[in-house]
Amino acid sequence: MQQFVRKGSPRKLEENDRKVLARFFGVDESLLSGGGRELEEKSYAEVIVRKQPVRSEYVDVPRLALSAAAGVGSFVTSEQPFGALRFSQSWLREMGLHGADLATMTVAGDSMEPTLRDGDEILIDRSVRALRDGVHVVWVEDSLLVKRVDMGRPGRVRLCSDNTHYAPIDMAPSEVIVIGRVVWKGGRL
Repeated sequence: MQQFVRKGSPRKLEENDRKVLARFFGVDESLLSGGGRELEEKSYAEVIVRKQPVRSEYVDVPRLALSAAAGVGSFVTSEQPFGALRFSQSWLREMGLHGADLATMTVAGDSMEPTLRDGDEILIDRSVRALRDGVHVVWVEDSLLVKRVDMGRPGRVRLCSDNTHYAPIDMAPSEVIVIGRVVWKGGRL
């Protein structure tokens, strides 16, 4: 898109490319029918400002202004969104997820390496509140943690780190509150 807008290359967008870009930016496809210079005259900012409300094929998942600690714990007092990550509605359906049940947050610490690294963004399915095996974001006392939950001990919950330098934490099920199951991660290579 930058090449098209700034340098006029390609001179003309293919029909399918115009449709995809118009749908993504929420603008009329005719705005993208000319060369880059023509679009530049219409002002790139003007095209973006005319952006329509979020289309039904995408879901904006709130980014929470808190971190799930992959380490000693993160003290949290509230869940305040500070932005959103956009996911394809069809991809979410394929994964069996519903946009209203989702949130994202950042991982802080190294206890879940190599699975989750410090700074990774994780997608959490908050509809899953039961204690079961898998990677979950949990409340333990006043700390928000991301850990692998192991339910293999009768009457106990084991919170495990993937990094072997961290010892497992054994607790009674009543001491652990599941915030949600981690279903996706994104981060730097």
